[in-house]
Amino acid sequence: MNNPENPTVVIVPGLRDHVADHWQTHLAGKLPNTRTVPPLERDKLSRDARVAALDRVVADIAGPIVIVAHSAGVMITVHWAQRHTRAIQGALLATPPDFESRLPDGYPAPDDLSRNGWLPTPRELLPFPSIVAASTNDPLARLAQVAEMARDWGSRLVDLGAVGHLNPASGYGPWPRAEEFVRELARTHEDAAH
Repeated sequence: MNNPENPTVVIVPGLRDHVADHWQTHLAGKLPNTRTVPPLERDKLSRDARVAALDRVVADIAGPIVIVAHSAGVMITVHWAQRHTRAIQGALLATPPDFESRLPDGYPAPDDLSRNGWLPTPRELLPFPSIVAASTNDPLARLAQVAEMARDWGSRLVDLGAVGHLNPASGYGPWPRAEEFVRELARTHEDAAH
């Protein structure tokens, strides 16, 4: 059983799933208790299938949990939070995409996202503390749009500056700040318990 100082960190990748040099992969290799939501073999664009995959991982963990989501993984997490009541210590929600605007070439079109259950983006208050880490030059979302999502979710917004989409294409393999945010979320919960 984990203690509050050492929650299980659940990694929720985006639609591209596991990427070898991604900061989430590096984070999973550094922290002692991590579980990564596995890639889907089919229905890869299905929101319901993605949410169910996250729920299976969470349901298999007995102790405290901190979620670390990136890109579409953020959307998976906020959709999951609307349907499930499992207590979560907190969530790091890094560079959420704006699925309600047209994404760059190579990403799903709005019609595909809508058909697969991603729209509208949930805007309800999240039932756990969260940090939205935002980029000023993310090709998948304008900072103003991400700030609105963070406000609606009750998240603390952290402006990371010009980090692109915070992925290997933007120069991010390791991202040490992720560990700081995970520690902060674990401490916030522990402080509230005392």
